[in-house]
Amino acid sequence: MSGARGAGRALAALLLAASVLSAALLAPGGSPERDLNKKRHVELKMDQALLLIHNELLGTNLTVYWNSERCYHCLLQVLVNVSGSGKPGKPSIAAIAVSTQHGSILQLNDTLEEKEVCRLEYKFGEFGNYSLLVKHVHNGVNEIACDLVVNKNPVDSNLPVSIAFLVGLAVITAVCFLRFLLSLDDFNNWISKAINSRETDRLINSELGSPSRADQLGGDTQPEAWRPRAVPLRLHCVDTFRGIALILMIFVNYGGGKYWYFKHASWNGLTVADLVFPWFVFIMGSSIFLSMTSILQRGCSKFRLLGKIAWRSFLLICIGIIIVNPNYCLGPLSWDRMRIPGVLQRLGVTYFVVAVLELLFAKPVPDSCPSERRCSSLQDIISSWPQWLFILMLESIWLALTFFLPVPGCPTGYLGPGGIGDLGKYPNCTGGAAGYIDRLLLGDDHLYQHPSATVLYHTTVAYDPEGILGTINSIVMAFLGVQAGKILLYYKDQTKDILIRFTAWCCFLGLISVAFTKISENEGFIPINKNLWSISYVTTLSSFAFFILLILYPVVDVKGLWTGTPFFYPGMNSILVYVGHEVFQNYFPFQWRLQDNQSHKEHLTQNIVATALWVLIAYILYKKKVFWKI
Repeated sequence: MSGARGAGRALAALLLAASVLSAALLAPGGSPERDLNKKRHVELKMDQALLLIHNELLGTNLTVYWNSERCYHCLLQVLVNVSGSGKPGKPSIAAIAVSTQHGSILQLNDTLEEKEVCRLEYKFGEFGNYSLLVKHVHNGVNEIACDLVVNKNPVDSNLPVSIAFLVGLAVITAVCFLRFLLSLDDFNNWISKAINSRETDRLINSELGSPSRADQLGGDTQPEAWRPRAVPLRLHCVDTFRGIALILMIFVNYGGGKYWYFKHASWNGLTVADLVFPWFVFIMGSSIFLSMTSILQRGCSKFRLLGKIAWRSFLLICIGIIIVNPNYCLGPLSWDRMRIPGVLQRLGVTYFVVAVLELLFAKPVPDSCPSERRCSSLQDIISSWPQWLFILMLESIWLALTFFLPVPGCPTGYLGPGGIGDLGKYPNCTGGAAGYIDRLLLGDDHLYQHPSATVLYHTTVAYDPEGILGTINSIVMAFLGVQAGKILLYYKDQTKDILIRFTAWCCFLGLISVAFTKISENEGFIPINKNLWSISYVTTLSSFAFFILLILYPVVDVKGLWTGTPFFYPGMNSILVYVGHEVFQNYFPFQWRLQDNQSHKEHLTQNIVATALWVLIAYILYKKKVFWKI
């Protein structure tokens, strides 16, 4: 019966992937006809619209400046120059492509006198056709009017995502309803009689036995003899959360349909892509404590475990530098152009520091409290006071370096993107102290060459979002994950206490984020910033992580309402799936030649297929009991 259920889970996962894929294929949103665009000799690309500027001002040349509303305190960029009209009624026309990802700020200046003629803000739609009419208005006062007219309506580029999400949600609902029906005795008996009652009885009474809570909470590949009674069964919510972060990471790394919200924020702020890496770090911290406790209870010496920690960290760093290095796109890898920081490198360093810290101060997990007395409400924190002291010292170092380290040519404590940000005053100050430390210690050629700040802020210096200074806060993030793991073990028989503590941490970290950011993207003391791995970024994402565990733990591990399928399977083989998706990213069937490279729909289809394939691969490996552990 358990095998049949496993097959059912796989079928449900494949059905979900197929349904989401079909929604992406059927949804409109491809490139529309572009006849008007071709007449103006402008070939529109994805996330662009055509803007025709009609200048009816006699003898007045105009300079059109543009900026994105998401570009904070940025210099306006010259978009196009439009010559003055030669005759009344015959405007001079210039055609230009404008971005549709965010709202646009347009400012028209008199080229000769360099004074503002008009200014407007507008959100253009993808593949739309617009006209901006600049003319004199004679209403007693000689004024200049700028009117925006829609010549051709844009397409709804978000429709494929919306339909894919709704169809996927419908399939999930249908599968859950089917599982509910199967849980009903009357319905189950009716199905059993309809199929084959004798065969059903044979399966139920086989050596596998009937499903139990141990089956639901199991999944541990270790033999039962290796598992002492004091060690709890494997927590599915941890693997499920890891799988959710990993699948989202694969999807956004493969392109996320080329939608801006599936890409990293240019500087301050959050997008979907900014959520996944810190969540992975958080759940790695939880796994460190859970697995270390299990290993120590099996009698492994601390010295031997230290060797395993060092070896695993070394392997993660080597895989990140040698195998998953993005500088391969520049040609054969050489030391002169090798990127030293990276995702796996940061995971390796973070894992080493947090694991060694926990190993040095490891204490036996206390047994469940007797019913006549309650455990200390802060025992999970008090027992870790040396680790907390070390983490607070690390965070003090981050704050001191970030806000007090003198950076040549930059204001002390600068947290901006440089480039055209801050009105172009500090073009080479990207990342402030964080960027300066990386360039000083590692050199420009060994850093990431295409940071996300380049898109909006037109930065020219190398900057690495996985740099040295940000690693401090990734260690803090992982340690908060350790805290979640301690809650799960210290209060393993007290579901209510676990949920109360998850809620308390979620609210506490959320309030810290509110204080740091002033609930603003750019105006806070320390904005949420993935590139800097700011402390507000860590507290915000940790708050989200505790909230997710608050939902997953009772649903997956306590009530057994959901097994974690399909995210559980990649969560059990995270390193193999991550490295595999990076290595085979440009190979078929994970990528193929698109019929229209400027269509969100086709990119979304390709990325969903690639992501679903890795879920399927993880499922097959799980069934074959193949787990890559380093």
